[in-house]
Amino acid sequence: MKKSAPPSDSLNAERQRLQAQYEGREDWHQWGPYLAERAWGTVREDYSPGGTAWEAFDHDQARSRAYRWNEDGMGGICDDQQRLCFAIALWNGRDPILKERAFGLTGNQGNHGEDVKEYYFYQDATPSHSYLRYLYKYPQGEYPYARLVEENRRRGRQQPSFNLLDSGLFEQQRYWDLQVEYAKAEPQLIHIRLTARNRGPEQARLHLIPQLWFRNSWSWDDDPSPRPRLEARREGEGNAWRVQARHPELGDYHLYGQRPCELLVTENESNSERLWGLPNPGPYVKDAFHRRIVTGERGVVNPSGEGASLAPGTSSRWPPGSRNRSTWCSAPAPWTIPSPVTTPCSPAAAPRPMSSTTSCCPRPTPRITASCASAWPA
Repeated sequence: MKKSAPPSDSLNAERQRLQAQYEGREDWHQWGPYLAERAWGTVREDYSPGGTAWEAFDHDQARSRAYRWNEDGMGGICDDQQRLCFAIALWNGRDPILKERAFGLTGNQGNHGEDVKEYYFYQDATPSHSYLRYLYKYPQGEYPYARLVEENRRRGRQQPSFNLLDSGLFEQQRYWDLQVEYAKAEPQLIHIRLTARNRGPEQARLHLIPQLWFRNSWSWDDDPSPRPRLEARREGEGNAWRVQARHPELGDYHLYGQRPCELLVTENESNSERLWGLPNPGPYVKDAFHRRIVTGERGVVNPSGEGASLAPGTSSRWPPGSRNRSTWCSAPAPWTIPSPVTTPCSPAAAPRPMSSTTSCCPRPTPRITASCASAWPA
């Protein structure tokens, strides 16, 4: 005899979500950890005549060149077709570039082949993707891009690889712990919590740049459908802000935040001038956040607040042992953002209760307003 499924009211919260997914009532898998840490140097983005994917699209190009078939980011999340993506970028004030994606050696560079030189950990995840937790360890000193390549090129195959830990950057714990958490109150209502902790013995500065962007699906054919767009707006007189993401197939989503920051917006277009010496189709290109934050260039981000990529950038100095938390939430339209919610909440459908000190979005009902506050105790 075939055993019948237990009634849904006898299942725990996660099993109820999986049951709803199986029966097609709710799509908990629409949003999940589908964003790669690294898309450069992969066969998916290889357009070389000889199949040399590692050299044809290397790490140095990745910040300036639009991907066609996939995207990458640190501790990211996206929809199941990778149309709208969210991930974290960092800068310690010393690196020559933003830390936006995993760096590593190509198969021809490493003395033991292809090898990513980063320290990141997937700490927790539920089968429905209702809760995800990721940890990344970011050095406070300058990341040794060139040294990692040169030292491993010098070593033979009988010698061990030269890794990031061998560089001495993590001595005296001079690094940041960045923890990224995603908790869903509904299949399309996602709370995002970032926790950065200074593990080192001295005060250090960290630039935290969460990014929201659309994969470039419009530059490769003559698709007449409207292009997806992001629009960033300040709300009221405080620090509240809202981003509206419009996609002709995915629909409309909003990202809410409540934290002092600079809202940077650009297009997800290749910087043809830097890559190939050709004129750019417009003034705003993919590497605008790097150029604005790291090199201090003006006029590289769109002052109108509209584009295909957005980053609410923040920077602060934290004493040794201190930590700082920020929260955001993403929800489908139609929504508006009022003044910040300051009462504690624990989303009923979330896999675990959020902190009682958190100000976060209420569980949604149709056409309800929602807001997100990012004030966390140190």
